[in-house]
Amino acid sequence: MRNLTMPAPALIQVALDAPLDRLFDYRAPDATPEDIGRRVRVPFGPREQVGVVVGLGSRSEVADTRLRDVIAIDRALPALPEDILQLARFAAAYYQHPLGQTLLAILPPALKRTRFRAPAPAAYALTEVGRAAVAGLPARATAQRRLAGLLAAGAVAAGELADLRVPLSAWLKRGWVAGADLPGVDGDAGGQPEPTADQAAALAALAAQPDGFAAWLLFGVTGSGKTEVYLREIERVLARGRQVLVLLPEIHLTPQMVERFGRRFPGRKLVSLHSGLSDGERLAAWLDGLEGRADIALGTRLAVFAPLPRLGLIVVDEEHDASYKQMEGLRYHARDVAVWRARAAGVAVLLGSATPALESWANARRGRYRLLSLPERAHADADLPTVSLVDSRTDKPRQGVTEALRQALADNLARGEQSLVFINRRGYAPVLYCRACGHVSTCPRCAAHQVVHRHRGGYQLRCHHCGLAARPPEACPACGSLDLAPAGQGTQKVEDTLAELFPAARILRIDRDTAARKGAFAAMRTAVERREVDILVGTQIVAKGHDFPMLTLVGVVGADQALMSTDFRASERLFAQLMQVGGRAGRAAHAGRVLIQTEYPHHPLYAALVRHDYPAFAERTLVERRQAEFPPYSHQALMRADARSMTEAMAFLERAHSLAEDLAEGVLLYDPVPALMPRIAERERAQLLVQSGNRARLQAFLTPWLARLRDEKSAGLRWSVDVDPLDW
Repeated sequence: MRNLTMPAPALIQVALDAPLDRLFDYRAPDATPEDIGRRVRVPFGPREQVGVVVGLGSRSEVADTRLRDVIAIDRALPALPEDILQLARFAAAYYQHPLGQTLLAILPPALKRTRFRAPAPAAYALTEVGRAAVAGLPARATAQRRLAGLLAAGAVAAGELADLRVPLSAWLKRGWVAGADLPGVDGDAGGQPEPTADQAAALAALAAQPDGFAAWLLFGVTGSGKTEVYLREIERVLARGRQVLVLLPEIHLTPQMVERFGRRFPGRKLVSLHSGLSDGERLAAWLDGLEGRADIALGTRLAVFAPLPRLGLIVVDEEHDASYKQMEGLRYHARDVAVWRARAAGVAVLLGSATPALESWANARRGRYRLLSLPERAHADADLPTVSLVDSRTDKPRQGVTEALRQALADNLARGEQSLVFINRRGYAPVLYCRACGHVSTCPRCAAHQVVHRHRGGYQLRCHHCGLAARPPEACPACGSLDLAPAGQGTQKVEDTLAELFPAARILRIDRDTAARKGAFAAMRTAVERREVDILVGTQIVAKGHDFPMLTLVGVVGADQALMSTDFRASERLFAQLMQVGGRAGRAAHAGRVLIQTEYPHHPLYAALVRHDYPAFAERTLVERRQAEFPPYSHQALMRADARSMTEAMAFLERAHSLAEDLAEGVLLYDPVPALMPRIAERERAQLLVQSGNRARLQAFLTPWLARLRDEKSAGLRWSVDVDPLDW
């Protein structure tokens, strides 16, 4: 609790979005302890900047002549509460990131600007004036008539009117519409399904836990009803007047979860927090959480920092998912931050997955997390799908599809059931290949191949790393041959192949390209649910959290490439991915099948998949990790550097290595090496790995080491440190 009786100081300490890991003093004679956590506008160099007040003082190390006055303290909005300031301090210290950049990263975009608009309404409704006016709209005013139709029945969520913002803005000015509260979703909290014996046991264990921190790992096979456990535990927490934070790995999962939660908790205030919202919508949701109006906050990884003064429970769905790791700027892992936040707040955190991260599984084995198991599907008539391996050495694929998969798809079509062909590679083909000399298309800016994409009736070469796009050459750049052809398969080529094999089938491709437009993914999902699609072709975007009752067959193409990866986490990701995508099959009364095309049918990973045996896979992989001293049996930090030349990048890392040697007690410093992808966007990349068997020792090393490096002059060179890296 803040001391309200202390005299007003002359100075405030401000955290700014600056690369320097320090606070900045400003004169603010009228500042009080209540201003800690508030936004401020301050002069910084020749510009104004937004910062956050993190402390008060009466003396500064900066000379009085150099001190500047604060421009304004924003007292119109509530201050960031102390628990969020502490959470930001933890994240900044642990992930070795400046506190100012950390605090500004967790604020909604609208609060990072020196001028910002008021929060946008959650919904809009017609006014009495508007109802009379829209009755006379001319037939040619199609957009306005569509808007009137949507608003005729009552308030409509702002997000549903995104493509009608022009007429909506005009109507706001005329007074025809006004902001409104979104009515609760129709639902009946009493119409809950009876819990299975496994669900009941898990819920009883959760209810028996005394108040305070506890970390639970809910390990349940796909379709076992993990979400039902979440919902019932959330209901128990809400009944005690507390708030709940629910984290999801993908933005595409939020609409269906919002709908499901809304129907389960009618009358409760539910807000979404993710990057797909407008700045105004995000600010409104964030303020609903901060001011205690929201009962449930549901969002992607950044929502872990959402202010919730009555926090009573944190749920992390699909806790193993790599999407919870931020790869730029503040390189935090939302699951790990959630566990720290739950401990600091003295509340429970519930981590759910069919394929837990090996770090989480190891924590459960050690007793740090408490294990809850759902070993069977929730519906008695919905068995786990049968998994079969198709030996593609004998059943040779034609255009990527084996005869076994072709026949299975044909049988499913004949039964009127839906199928999914999964290939985690978008585009038409991985490379453009010269049959004469073997040359393949490479990006001139990156050490990567250019991917062939079907584009406007022809083809286009695209780099998936820097975004460069170009027309394919008419002749081979190496030998001049005209015999160029796409090699390999991507989602577009598989889509074309299936269209040739099954001309009467309704085929839908879902990948990052087709789902890029706002609302596109929801529309495609609706088409599948309405059975307007026979065969779905998709990447990992369709593997997570979707329940399609009539989807009974999953075919997997191109999975073997992950077995050859130099990344020690590749097998863990592949197993999780295939378990997830296989779990889409047979979720209702219809039996499910999974066919995996592979040249390695005897690989232990595939053997565990056939048995649906995650524990066996995890135990075997953990033995390998222990032998190699990889996480979770060690803790790592990866320093990355990129420069105009590899010589510059390597020289910086060599210098960093030498500056660390006298600090590295109990820490292993590897030699600098080029990155696995050594060149992206004409920047050469190298890295230096630091490892220790003790997390605290690694942190104690990183802080003074990085302080030394921040004093190094490195013009034209960029460097960063990633604590607990997932990406190499």
